[in-house]
Order: sequence, then structure tokens, then C-alpha cells
Amino acid sequence: MTGSAIRTTRTSYDAIVIGGSSGGVEALTVLLPALPPTLRAAVVVVLHLPRDRRSLLAEIFRKRCPLPLKEAQDKDGVEPGTVYFAPPDYHLLMDEGPRLSLSVDAPVHFSRPSIDVLFESAADLYGPRLVGILLSGANEDGAQGLAAIHAAGGLAIVQEPASAPMPTMPRAALACTPVDHTLPPAGIAALLAQLHHQSLL
Repeated sequence: MTGSAIRTTRTSYDAIVIGGSSGGVEALTVLLPALPPTLRAAVVVVLHLPRDRRSLLAEIFRKRCPLPLKEAQDKDGVEPGTVYFAPPDYHLLMDEGPRLSLSVDAPVHFSRPSIDVLFESAADLYGPRLVGILLSGANEDGAQGLAAIHAAGGLAIVQEPASAPMPTMPRAALACTPVDHTLPPAGIAALLAQLHHQSLL
């Protein structure tokens, strides 16, 4: 589905999970500054990062995003209206509590952190109360995870491949699940604002 029609829902969304790889930072520069400062949902982000370097994502976006940002730590409680970034070389999962959990299990699609790992754990935890967003990337990580979110009744959103510097990841998702929305980053930002306006986020 393209455009701004929102699937009928009987519940609000408690969390937003976002995944991306090559080109994902560019999309986040549109999405994160546009998040409403009164957002109630927690936001959890996995980007493929070099394993041997410290992530600067929280520092980069702290002055641009109206919400508090932090790098995820093992056993962190998930706070509403907070943005969490996965640290390098750890899978990031969402567990009962809700809490965040870090894992050094084997890479998935050659990636740790893996988008699939985050998305699948979040789908198990939140079911229809979850929004999943898959951005630009050069491999297929995240496609199965977004399918799990859709199957659990959550809202599945994919960056429009034509707007992605690396369209492999969005195309893989579109090939394996009937996503709810396919939009460029500005359209995704507008959709999240609309959901918030309708008191769903």
C-alpha cells in the first residue's frame, strides 16, 4: 500500500522499531527530527555498523531529535518516548518487562546487530501494538523480521525503493510480505505524525 491511508486498528502502538543499513542514516535524518516531542511509543533502532568502532549515532542525533536518545544497554527498561540505538557488534532484542537485551549470538545476514533479530523479538513481545520500519540497505536483513511484524498484526512500513540509496533491503521486504505502507522518508515521517495526531502513538 502506498499513500497515507492507515489500516484500521483497535489498539494504539507502544513501540516503533526501525532498521536500516547503507543509506539508512540519511533516512533517519528525516525521520528522527520529525518525531513529535510528545510521542508515547518507544523507538528502537538497528543500523548495520562497523563492529570495531564506537557508535556515534546517539551523539549525532541528540541535537536533532526532540526525544531523549541513548545507546541501548543490556537489561535497560524500555521507556516511552525514548529512542534507543543498538550498539556495535551486539544483537539487540526486546524482552518482557519490557526490557532490552544484548546478545553475541552469531551474525544474521553477516550482520550483528541484525534487524531481523530485533524485529522478530519485538513482534513476539508487542504483536499488534508495534510499528516496524525498514529503510535503505544493501542486503536482505530485516525482510523476515518485517514479515513477522505484519503476521503479528503490527504495522509494516518500507522505504520506497526508488528513494533508497541502496534498494536491496526494501525490495527484499516487499518480495516477502504485503507491507502496509511503501513511502519515502518524508512520507514515513508524515505517517508517524498522523498516527500521533490520532492518538495511536
